[in-house]
Amino acid sequence: MDQNENRQGSYVMAGQEFTRDTNYIQDRIVADPAAALAAPRVAGDKIGRARGGLTDGAEAWPVEPGRYRLVAARACPWANRAIIVRRLLGLEDVLSLGTPGPTHDERSWTFDLDPGGKDPVLGTERLQENYFQRFPGYPRGITVPAIVDIPTGAVVTNDYPQMTLDFSTQWKRYHREGAPDLLPQEKLPEMREVVTRIFTEVNNGVYRCGFAGSQEAYDSAYDRLWTALDWLEERLTRQRYLMGDSITEADVRLFTTLARFDPVYHGHFKCNRNKLDEMPALWGYARDLFQTPGFGDTIDFIQIKSHYYEVHRDINPTGIVPQGPDLSGWLTDHGREGLGGSPFGQGTAPGPVRESERVAAGHNPMYPA
Repeated sequence: MDQNENRQGSYVMAGQEFTRDTNYIQDRIVADPAAALAAPRVAGDKIGRARGGLTDGAEAWPVEPGRYRLVAARACPWANRAIIVRRLLGLEDVLSLGTPGPTHDERSWTFDLDPGGKDPVLGTERLQENYFQRFPGYPRGITVPAIVDIPTGAVVTNDYPQMTLDFSTQWKRYHREGAPDLLPQEKLPEMREVVTRIFTEVNNGVYRCGFAGSQEAYDSAYDRLWTALDWLEERLTRQRYLMGDSITEADVRLFTTLARFDPVYHGHFKCNRNKLDEMPALWGYARDLFQTPGFGDTIDFIQIKSHYYEVHRDINPTGIVPQGPDLSGWLTDHGREGLGGSPFGQGTAPGPVRESERVAAGHNPMYPA
């Protein structure tokens, strides 16, 4: 979640375009800390690096099953990525999951959905406590996803673009049998270009529309967003997934924005040229992914709407959460099989969602009330 999205009621800067603060805690959890520390340092990167060493000042933490807890609010698209990749790769037994509620105040996300209002593993009421345990008085936003070191209760990293890449590369020893290759080596150069455009123009583009502080800033953001969505519509007309015949990290990164488009971004963020379900290729693609194990079964539409409409009071002063849209269409036939390919390539689908991590009944058309 954006660093600027943590002070209730102050998301829009009058007269200015929205600029995302991408300065995160760049420590990494790696398979070989000594090798990571010995490798040449690299520059920071807004989309992360599938290969490469640490950035200046970053520390290397060892991959250890059971040592860390992923804290990821289901409402947040950036956190939702981490939940999806963790499930696709089968890391549930080695990396536990804590899920704050969908709303927060100026201090931080809270574990208000857990019994007693405390995370059952970390024992904290607010994620802020885990940041302060590592960095007393941490001056930036208390963001999700974050990985917390359970023994000390201290945050390790909140660098969400790098986090999911490391799940694929650094945690490989603990992947489930049949885990898909989300970072196919031969596709990485092109994938980097695709992911960069998706981040700047779509993932972040909807926020530039919603948090624009002037008509000029909004108009520019709107035009950029729809130029990119039209590019994606054309690309996905001729191939099933962004990089070809199977899912990759790129699909995860686009999906979490598409899942929120009609319920939130179309109206709340004024991204309203048309709805997702009026773009045949993108809507078919989104449904294809939604119905693929690991994607739709992580989506909580009720929490998503609650977060955006209740927290962003400067653009929705009443805090009223809309009842619509009708979400049953997510389960309709998408017909994308005709483009060929297989979602998991040479791998297999993850098993059923464990009971303790299922989306609440009535919050997703897969789980009716």
